[in-house]
Amino acid sequence: MRRSTEIAESIRIAIESLRMNLLRSILTTSGVVVGVVLVVVMGWTIGGLDAVWEQAISIMGKDMLYIDKWSWSGGGNWRLMEARKDITLQQAQLLASRMESAECVMPVVRLWSGSVVRNNTSLRCGILGTTNEYGQTSSAELSSGRFFTSIEDYHGAKVVVLGEGVAKGLFPGEDPIGQTIKIISEPYRIIGVIAKRGFLFMDFVDNQVVIPLESFRSTVGLFERSVSVGIKSGSERMLDIVRTEAIGHMRAIRSVPPGAVDDFSINETQAFDEQVKNIRIGIWIVGMGLTILAFIVGSIGIMNIMYVSVTERTKEIGVRKAIGARRNSILLQFLIESSLLCVIGALIAFPFAQLIVGSARYIAVDLLEQDWASVVSPLIPLDLLMIAVGVSIVVGLLAGLLPAIKASRLDPVEALRYEQ
Repeated sequence: MRRSTEIAESIRIAIESLRMNLLRSILTTSGVVVGVVLVVVMGWTIGGLDAVWEQAISIMGKDMLYIDKWSWSGGGNWRLMEARKDITLQQAQLLASRMESAECVMPVVRLWSGSVVRNNTSLRCGILGTTNEYGQTSSAELSSGRFFTSIEDYHGAKVVVLGEGVAKGLFPGEDPIGQTIKIISEPYRIIGVIAKRGFLFMDFVDNQVVIPLESFRSTVGLFERSVSVGIKSGSERMLDIVRTEAIGHMRAIRSVPPGAVDDFSINETQAFDEQVKNIRIGIWIVGMGLTILAFIVGSIGIMNIMYVSVTERTKEIGVRKAIGARRNSILLQFLIESSLLCVIGALIAFPFAQLIVGSARYIAVDLLEQDWASVVSPLIPLDLLMIAVGVSIVVGLLAGLLPAIKASRLDPVEALRYEQ
């Protein structure tokens, strides 16, 4: 009970001391303000990156694998990948017939830039040819219409599913379902529109059209074109089993000798984890470096002002010691005062941090038209605010420790004789 009363009295004295020197106290906390702003903004940025990444991989599909000639993550020797033989449609179809653990397997062939025309409006976009199983993947989630059927695929029907960006480009403010466009001079009937997928590296999904594989063969051709093989495992728990089976079958199909390196790549969301990890580390290193520098500057300022405070209140300390105040009480009082200085800095920093966060999100959403920003919170999370307050208190305790020790060790007789 006595200790709690002592702490309450120390807080009262500290608040009164800061109130009497309010402007000086606020200016002293400038370094802490910068440090807290950096801590909050860095935490919000990393949290936002995680949210955007989760959204992006949910679009690609956490249960999806793609066998391709190239590694999507850019790892490995580029020249060795270039020297690999193309994955042929026959190899892809043979793999699909052998796979047993996967939910579905689909060949995927792509022309990265082709002509799509509606009346006098022409666009360059990706043209993707695949089977009807592609409609079961997250990348083909529809906003309207339907996906093509296995019968339409088998007969090479001239039907097309548009990406959201292509639909808006060719049919602004109109419903494209049932209308006709030309893909490389061939007329195609629109039967569906894929929902907007424009998150991070998935932007290309909005700017492509999807047609049956047999239609792709007749319109674009398969010559000198490597085929990707999309494999849907059905669940994340099945990924390891499906991956192992796919590698075994693919090595056999492509006659890879035992012990030799795979002459194909397995691409999945995990392929990008290292890149996202590096971005997180980069943000953390830069943010922490600036934060530590700001807190060092702030703590030096607080330490200096606390030394000034000890000097100004030397006689007061002497009086308190003369009437029985213990060293611990004096030490506690000045530690609380330095901590309160940092808490004031944190409270000043929060509006600035919120302004930066809100402005960054506004620029992303309204000026850059980046819809991925909609998954990022416009408000600073409460846990970040609590962490910032905790860090500022620790900085205050460290900055005020030496002045508090000096104050607690003052000789009461000498302190009472002190004249400013």
